[in-house]
Amino acid sequence: MKRRIFGLENEYGLTCTLNGQRRLSPDNVARYLFEKVIPGARNANVFLENGARLYLDTGFHPEYATPECDDIADLVIHDKAGERIVEDLLHQAEKRLREDGISGNILLFKNNTDSAGNSYGCHENYLVSRDVSFQRLAEGLIPFFVTRQIFAGAGKVLQTPRGFHYCLSQRAQHICQEISGATTSSRSIINTRDEPHADAEKYRRLHVIVGDSNMSEVATYLKVGTTALILDMIEDGFFDRDYSLQSPVQAIRDISHDPTLRETVRLKDGRTITPLQLQTEYLEHATRYVQSIDADPVTKDVLGRWTHVIEALHTDPMELHREVDWVIKKRIIESFMEKHRLSWRDPKVSLMDLQYHDIRPHKGVYFQLVKHDMVDRITSDDIIERAKHIPPQTTRARLRGEFIRQANLKGKDYRVDWVYLKLNDPERETILCKDPFQSHDERVERLIRSF
Repeated sequence: MKRRIFGLENEYGLTCTLNGQRRLSPDNVARYLFEKVIPGARNANVFLENGARLYLDTGFHPEYATPECDDIADLVIHDKAGERIVEDLLHQAEKRLREDGISGNILLFKNNTDSAGNSYGCHENYLVSRDVSFQRLAEGLIPFFVTRQIFAGAGKVLQTPRGFHYCLSQRAQHICQEISGATTSSRSIINTRDEPHADAEKYRRLHVIVGDSNMSEVATYLKVGTTALILDMIEDGFFDRDYSLQSPVQAIRDISHDPTLRETVRLKDGRTITPLQLQTEYLEHATRYVQSIDADPVTKDVLGRWTHVIEALHTDPMELHREVDWVIKKRIIESFMEKHRLSWRDPKVSLMDLQYHDIRPHKGVYFQLVKHDMVDRITSDDIIERAKHIPPQTTRARLRGEFIRQANLKGKDYRVDWVYLKLNDPERETILCKDPFQSHDERVERLIRSF
C-alpha cells in the first residue's frame, strides 16, 4: 500500500443527566469539559502531546482529530486513544461538577445521531496526489462509499412513518448531496474541503464525511484500508470502471434501510445491482490489482479481511458478529428483545442502541463485549493507553507532540497548528512544518534544546 497520510475526526454526542432527565444544557456541559479542565483552553481548541487536536465543534460536540498517521493500524490505535482521552475529560469534569454542588452524570457517545434527529460526523481524511483529478476520484469512490456501509455501517434503530426498524448506517439518512462544501448542512458523500496541510501543489486532502463512527476496531481498519486500496488503484490508473449511480443520495438511504442486503440500486448505464454485488466487483478489481504488484503485508491483510467480510455477507451476515458494528449491535439487540419479549418500538431497544456507543468502559455495551472477548480487535488496551501520550513516530505528528510535551514540562507558552510550531516570544521564529511525512527536523529539535 502506498505510503499515505490518514486522519480521522470524531464528534461525540454529549449530555448531562440526573435520574434519566437532562441536568445541564450542552453549552454548560461543554464548559465543564473544556474551560475548567484543560489549562489555557480559552477557546476549547488544543493540540495534545500525542499530536492530536481536541476541540469543541458546532453544536457543542467535543471533537477529537487523530494525529497524522501513515499506517492504518496506527490510525485505529489513535482513534481509540481519542475515546480514552475524551473519557478522561468526562471524569475530570464530573469531579468539578461535584465541587460546584451539581449532581448528575456526563454521558459521551461515539455515534452520529441524537434523539432530536440531529447528526454529527465522523470525517475521514486521505492525502492524495494532485495529479489525479478530483472528478476522477469522485467517480471512482462515490459508488464505493454508497455501498461500503454494508460492512462499515454502525447500525441504527430508526423510526420512520412506517414504524421502527433496524438500518445499516446512522449517517446515511442525513446525506443530501454527492459533493458539496458543507459539513453541517447539505451534507455530502465527499466534501470539497481541500486543506492538505502539506505542499498544495503536490497533494490534496480527500475529505470524506459519509461514514459512521465505528466502535469496532476491525470496522475502522476495513473502512479506511479498503478506501486506501481503491485510492491506490485510481492513482495507478488501474481502475477504469464506471459504476456511476443514477441517484447516489437515494441509493445510500435505500441500502441503509435494508439489512437483508437485497435492495437494488440503478446505475447510470441502466443496470440494477445490489450493494453486495457492487462491493464484490470492487473487491474483484482490487484482487487483480494486488496480484499485479509487489504487495506489502498491510495491503495483503486489508484484501484478506475485505474478502472474508464480503464472503460472509454473501452466506450469512450474522457470521460477522465479532467484526462489523451493525451486525454486532443487531445480534445483541435481537437477543435482548427475545429475552424480554420486546418490539423494535420499545424505548429500551433504542436505549440499548445508544448504550452501544457509550465510551465509558464500565457502562458501554461495546466495551462489555470487549471485556468478555466477544469482538475481534486490531490492538490492545496497553497500546491504546500509550497512544494517549505518544504520537506516531513516522510522521510530522512526532515533531508536534514532542514540542508540546517539552514545552509543557518547561512551562513555555506556545502556539501550534497542523503546519507550524511557535514559542510565544517575539524573538523566536515560527517554524513551518509543511511535510506531513517528515518526523525529524533539526530546526524543531534545536528549538526544543533551547528551552
